[in-house]
Amino acid sequence: MTLEVRTFGDPVLKSRAARVKSFDESLVRLAEDMLATMREQEGVGLAANQVGRLKQIFVAGLEDEEYVIVNPEIEAVSDETATDPEGCLSILGISVEVERPTSITVSGQDVSGNPLHVAATGLLARVFQHEIDHLNGVLILDRTDRESRKAAMRELRERLLASQ
Repeated sequence: MTLEVRTFGDPVLKSRAARVKSFDESLVRLAEDMLATMREQEGVGLAANQVGRLKQIFVAGLEDEEYVIVNPEIEAVSDETATDPEGCLSILGISVEVERPTSITVSGQDVSGNPLHVAATGLLARVFQHEIDHLNGVLILDRTDRESRKAAMRELRERLLASQ
């Protein structure tokens, strides 16, 4: 089942998600629904608070590889960074430049509670960082420079006014 993706302005997007303590069937179902929603929206990642659940879980998918990471923590980051455009399923149509480390190591758990460690580089590292930001209530607009944020907000306001 696909879930409704919350959009910019919804307070849940600025809320910090709670650690998952219960690894049960409802968590497995949430992960499956989040993967289905991400695929349907043609996204590369989705955090639980984007679908209104304040739980520390995100999904990601690049090429033919899909990931579900519960209670993620960034263990290590590279010194090398890159600034690239990022979009977001919760702020559709907006893209801003965000600087991030080019490689990271993430630890967490799978949906059964087993520990996992993933070393990610390039786009996958960027996606993981983006989704972990969501779980901490941080949006791409919080990670970009002031001018880009102002331009994105102006575009969002214009779109909102045009749709009324």
